[in-house]
Amino acid sequence: MAKRCEITGKGVMSGNNVSHANNKTRRRFLPNLQETSLMSEALGRMVRLRLTTNGIRTIEFHGGLDAFMVRTPAAKLGPKIAVLKKTIMGRLAAKISA
Repeated sequence: MAKRCEITGKGVMSGNNVSHANNKTRRRFLPNLQETSLMSEALGRMVRLRLTTNGIRTIEFHGGLDAFMVRTPAAKLGPKIAVLKKTIMGRLAAKISA
């Protein structure tokens, strides 16, 4: 499974451990990924996602998963989330027209 946030796109970075003697060895900086379930009002169910804590805060700031999906262009989202956005937008459009 990729170590990448599905919302923000944050992934693994690399750098150096530098000792007191200035010896450098390579290391990896891993994103703070959390397996989380978010409620989608349009779908009426929980959606499980692997998000960074920053991604979770972003979604909560925008007012929930559905509000975030409405405001964010599909080009900025990953492929799995773009499919979820299309499903949510379809359900919202159906609720408005009904």
